[in-house]
Amino acid sequence: MQVFKTTKEIQKFILDYKTNNKDSTIGFVPTMGALHNGHLSLIKKSVESCDLTIVSIFVNPTQFGANEDFDRYPRNDELDLSLCESFGVVVFMPDVSQIYHLDPNLQVKINAPMSDVFEGAIRVGHFDGVLQVVLKLFNIVSPNKAFFGKKDAQQLIIIQRMVCDLFLPVEIVPCDTIRDENGLALSSRNSYLSSEAKNEALRISKSLREVSKAITNGLRDSSTIKAIAKDILNGLDVEYFAIVNMELQEIQTIEPNKTIILVAVKIDGVRLLDNLWI
Repeated sequence: MQVFKTTKEIQKFILDYKTNNKDSTIGFVPTMGALHNGHLSLIKKSVESCDLTIVSIFVNPTQFGANEDFDRYPRNDELDLSLCESFGVVVFMPDVSQIYHLDPNLQVKINAPMSDVFEGAIRVGHFDGVLQVVLKLFNIVSPNKAFFGKKDAQQLIIIQRMVCDLFLPVEIVPCDTIRDENGLALSSRNSYLSSEAKNEALRISKSLREVSKAITNGLRDSSTIKAIAKDILNGLDVEYFAIVNMELQEIQTIEPNKTIILVAVKIDGVRLLDNLWI
């Protein structure tokens, strides 16, 4: 397995690869490491649909707020590399100086309401950091396709907007959320949870299952759907439970194929995100 730690090295590798494989497609899976089955599902989809897959492992400091968990974010490079090797991918594992080598750095910001609500309202500046690093990585790797999980729905939609607005020649491939055997959406931050907290967290996915049943049975009123979820989540620190369209605007009536239900809950100080794409 090839592991590159500098931008120059991986860009030379990609240039040589494209020169020698003119009709080949490059898939890209950007991660912050601490790989779990959700990440592995993205890697698998890329391997299945592209000739070459590149996985980046980089904990991006610019998307963390001043009081967030950058320093203690889970890191396990040895295990991550072992998992990547099993898929036969190329790994890009830069340090911060490779990605942010200029001071001040060029800032990327989406001037749209979709960046100032939900995660954007709670984690001010978060999406500026996300867009900044994703754009840099796209320019370094020059992929044909990039694979992102639908669990981070707001992030996915904002990245799609950036790609569209900046005419970036990359196809964004949304991938379904992967859950554990009990239904909890996989996240690297799940490692922070105690067993008791994990049991409490299962109420999040339960709320989405119950509202999904109601919608399948014909319920379309957002306030009634929220009431169903509120009963299940009662007692938890719910930051938001929102029913939105594809522009992340809250709506009063479910529109099939055009609606996402977003939920964020804090349990024992750990923020957990989940959603339901209708």
